[in-house]
Amino acid sequence: MNVLLYFGSFNPIHKGHVGLADYALRRDDIDEVWLVLSPHNPLKDVAGLWDEQKRLDLVRDACEHHPGLKACTIEFGMPKPNYTVNTLRYLSRQFPGYNFSMLIGADNYEIFDKWKDYEEILANYKILVYPRTGCWKVPGRFDCMEWLTDAPLFDVSSTEIREKLARGECVDDLLP
Repeated sequence: MNVLLYFGSFNPIHKGHVGLADYALRRDDIDEVWLVLSPHNPLKDVAGLWDEQKRLDLVRDACEHHPGLKACTIEFGMPKPNYTVNTLRYLSRQFPGYNFSMLIGADNYEIFDKWKDYEEILANYKILVYPRTGCWKVPGRFDCMEWLTDAPLFDVSSTEIREKLARGECVDDLLP
């Protein structure tokens, strides 16, 4: 089983997240995409995070009509903040017959060397990178990562959604 792990705060999950997961699922080397809800990313401020159960309910709802997409709560039972390498180690032990890979945004590519034990992740897991506006691949930097250059670009962000909600604007067209 080839599982792509799509980590995120999903604060909230939006059509871009689901569209990208669906795109990745169409690859020949991916059987399932697990959306790993991160209750507390150590590189982000938790002040603006919605309640983790609310975010989980939204992720589950978003996956409901997309076969092959699954909400993953593995990090809910791990120390907070949690580090991706710990999740990868745990999942690899729990599912020894599975091949895990990761999906990250280009914004995370730019700071990947700040991740705990990032060399271990690079050595043991395939990493797919989703291009984002203003972020560029640097030749010679993490060349083992595969850029999804043909992926559709989704012009939506969770930050934009939260800002619109704060202004009382409708966001129905941005949510799954």
